[in-house]
Amino acid sequence: MENKADLTQEIGYSQLEIPEISNFSDQNADFEDLGKEKISVLKEAISDIQILIQERQDLSLEILGEGEILKTEINNFLLDNDNPELTDRDALMEKTSLRSKKIAISELQLNEKIDCWKDIAVLKKELRIYEKELKERQGRIESLNKLLRETE
Repeated sequence: MENKADLTQEIGYSQLEIPEISNFSDQNADFEDLGKEKISVLKEAISDIQILIQERQDLSLEILGEGEILKTEINNFLLDNDNPELTDRDALMEKTSLRSKKIAISELQLNEKIDCWKDIAVLKKELRIYEKELKERQGRIESLNKLLRETE
């Protein structure tokens, strides 16, 4: 075996420091703290995404409910003013306009359902990514702790 001086000359460095492992038990605590910080950040992100999913579902239900209220009001107005003897052109145009608005509201509701589904799908995909990373990190920390316990 070559000694340290021969090795440093061969590599071309004047001084080669070989790292030594010391205070390994102190470093173990640092590993755990680092892992716990990252895990807590991941858990917080998962919680935030779950809240966003619930808020998006609630918002969608609120929008759909408001659309139903508007359609009901339009229907009630049309029923209240449904006079077959009325032939006024302006009144007929207004009724046609209200029916068109009712159809537009239905289209908006359908679009909202689709947009909600898309938004939630994206959030759930992100949630799965964070949950996978959390499980991997927890597994790594458990493995590392197991190895460190075995070396002690």
